[in-house]
Amino acid sequence: MKIVVCIKQVPDTKGGVKFNPDGTLDRGAMLTIMNPDDKAGLEAALRLKDQYGAEVTVLTMGLPKAEEVLREAIAMGADKGILVTDRVLGGADTWATSQTLAGAIRNLEYDLIITGRQAIDGDTAQVGPQISEHLGIPVISYAQKIEIEGDSVIVERQFDDRYHVLKAKMPCLITALAELNEPRYMTPGGIFDAYDADITVWGRANLVDVDDSNLGLKGSPTQIAKASDKVRKGAGEKVTLDPTEAVDYIVEKLKAKHVI
Repeated sequence: MKIVVCIKQVPDTKGGVKFNPDGTLDRGAMLTIMNPDDKAGLEAALRLKDQYGAEVTVLTMGLPKAEEVLREAIAMGADKGILVTDRVLGGADTWATSQTLAGAIRNLEYDLIITGRQAIDGDTAQVGPQISEHLGIPVISYAQKIEIEGDSVIVERQFDDRYHVLKAKMPCLITALAELNEPRYMTPGGIFDAYDADITVWGRANLVDVDDSNLGLKGSPTQIAKASDKVRKGAGEKVTLDPTEAVDYIVEKLKAKHVI
């Protein structure tokens, strides 16, 4: 079985975010991590590898520094890493990103594609399903459990306070929740192997059946009107009251804001 896992290098929000003048994230100037939902998807693929002997290829689109998350994935147990990077791909929204990733995946053999549900820098949950649409394969989203049965995949799909059980023939795409599992740590030997591993680098020329009009910032139908980092709150109002007055004061404030 061949599994492709799409992962993304995202800003570490604890370190703050920075923006370019056009409103897109300045990814080159921020501390980064592997997107949590994607890491859960990678762990799911590695568990299938442990159980069935699958080959796991990790794929990412981003700046050259995104090679770091590919090496992290290989250190965890993935077999191959592919970086799709090109200036013409910069500033892509979910539509352009999914077009790019689908164009790269068309070069590969796969039975299963696993993506994270969503990335913490966008929270759209659109890229995975869009990839499946471009490739013409079924998708099961919000996976909280994955099993293989012959040439089919059986998935528990999270739904409010319960779950659906869905079965689909492979090839199929699954989007994973961060709650799907507890990702394993990199091993010391895996880290050494990862930094000796060759990372395949693809650019625009390697994308199959993708039109230039669907790539990068120019191919993105979503336009950012305004972007900013966390809004800093002021010091607020400070008062000194005895307990009885304090209760009355708080109640009046809550009434004024229609909380009670």
